[in-house]
Amino acid sequence: MEELLFGAGLFLGLIYLGLILIYIIGLWKVYEKANQPGWACLIPIYNIWVLLKIVGKPGWWILLLLIPLVNVVIGIMITHNLSKSFGKDVAYTIGLILLPVVFYPLLGLGDATYRGPAGLN
Repeated sequence: MEELLFGAGLFLGLIYLGLILIYIIGLWKVYEKANQPGWACLIPIYNIWVLLKIVGKPGWWILLLLIPLVNVVIGIMITHNLSKSFGKDVAYTIGLILLPVVFYPLLGLGDATYRGPAGLN
């Protein structure tokens, strides 16, 4: 019985690591498409700074992400601006929020092109 539980845990752990790897690759490519260093997605706090740069928001918005409840609203706004930066709509924003392991790789590895901060350029 213990071997079965160990095997199941190992299997699920490998699936989890695989999903994390897919997400990181997708996010890395999103940063690169936006002419930012891909490795920046791996560095805590700096990744948010770079993301704010990608979507055209000021760096002090990081402080807003420290305020409970406000951070949820700001996070959704940043995600929506990221969608707009790649020419996507609200439905894609919802996908990025609810299924990031699917939609970030689609954004990074797909044919979407960066159009400038929030799609303004």
